[in-house]
Amino acid sequence: MKTTLLSKENNTVKFTMDFTAEEFDAAVEKAYKAQRNQFQIDGFRKGKAPRSIIEKHYGEGIFFEDAINNMFQSSYPVAIDELELEVIDSPAADFSEIGHNKPLTVTITVPVFPIVEVKDYKGVEVEQVKAVVKEDDVNREVEAMQKRNARIASTENPAKEGDTVVLDYAGFCGEDQFEGGTAENQELKLGSNTFIPGFEEQLIGAKAGDSVDVKVTFPTEYHAEDLAGKDAVFKCTVHEVKEEILPELDDEFAKDVSEYDTIDELKKSIEEKLVKYAEEQSMNDAKNEAIEAVYAANTVETPKTLVEDQIDMMAQELDHQLRYQGLSLAQYLEFVQKKPEEFREDLREDATKRVATRIILRSIAAAEEIKIGTDELDAEIKNMAEMYHVPEEQVVSMIGGNMDFFVQDLEVKKAIDMIYDNAKITMVDEKTVKEEETEE
Repeated sequence: MKTTLLSKENNTVKFTMDFTAEEFDAAVEKAYKAQRNQFQIDGFRKGKAPRSIIEKHYGEGIFFEDAINNMFQSSYPVAIDELELEVIDSPAADFSEIGHNKPLTVTITVPVFPIVEVKDYKGVEVEQVKAVVKEDDVNREVEAMQKRNARIASTENPAKEGDTVVLDYAGFCGEDQFEGGTAENQELKLGSNTFIPGFEEQLIGAKAGDSVDVKVTFPTEYHAEDLAGKDAVFKCTVHEVKEEILPELDDEFAKDVSEYDTIDELKKSIEEKLVKYAEEQSMNDAKNEAIEAVYAANTVETPKTLVEDQIDMMAQELDHQLRYQGLSLAQYLEFVQKKPEEFREDLREDATKRVATRIILRSIAAAEEIKIGTDELDAEIKNMAEMYHVPEEQVVSMIGGNMDFFVQDLEVKKAIDMIYDNAKITMVDEKTVKEEETEE
């Protein structure tokens, strides 16, 4: 097969696939061998009739359609790779005159990912919030570490919020004890809001050995319909009260929970990590603002196929998130009273913007001739391997046949970095930004 590019304009490519007469006849012979068992010709056992007899009986072109389909399916991907095309929809095909001992030319017209001319992507004006880490931020991190390393101990003191009580309870509506409202040696952390509203607060002040009647009203939308909206009393017996005992924030604590010898060194390390995170967050927010500015300055026609694919992807992402919560997308749509087509329309505006933004960024990458070298690709794979704590070979295996898309994403990231590097950045205080948002 010979592939020839005829034209590439308006995001549509036209090319030919030329097959010799020998290649076409070989495809016809292959189609005959695959189908001959379907033919019963008088004088021959089923599947044993020669190709010439079948063609004479049913017509010369009896195997042409399958031969062409097989040639197309095997040759079209090769032609796409050879011409380095990123097709986004099904192709249209025209055929030359078809017959035995004749070459075959297939003319393909297919839409490809649009690369457009992008204006005003250099020198965009962006406000970037200064990365600031306060002492309170550091203290909150240290206190979180302190709580994670707290020990739990029984106490004779009255229970307070944050303590854990071990209790038996039995629930009654009037004089009747209801099913599912009893437990023994149940642990309950006060303030966790895991029980019915009002339950935990009434156990504050209780001590080991106390009996407490907890009076509550079940929510009107409670999952047990026979209890929804009803008043109830839980007769509770407190067996034990446990409290958190926090370690002292001293040098010994630092040695126990980190590689540092002093609490000051630990705090300094935490501050450095918070500063690094704040700077990265500040830069990423500024990059997003720069992308928004470039998007606003350009009008891009978005192919319907790409928008529909993006909607599919967004719907799949939501379905994946819902399944973590024990729901399906169908159940979610039923709950919000949306038809699937209405749900898709709700996603269309955002999907269209995402597609347009990607077209813009891909086009900038093309205009700036941004490419990902082998060293950059290897470095990214190494970073991912370290991030997920897996061998680099496993990362490559995870990417699989999507390596081209993976590289495209890296090119887009470089394009975003280029936009940011060429932007006019004004550093502002967080207070200034918030004040402007309030005024707007």
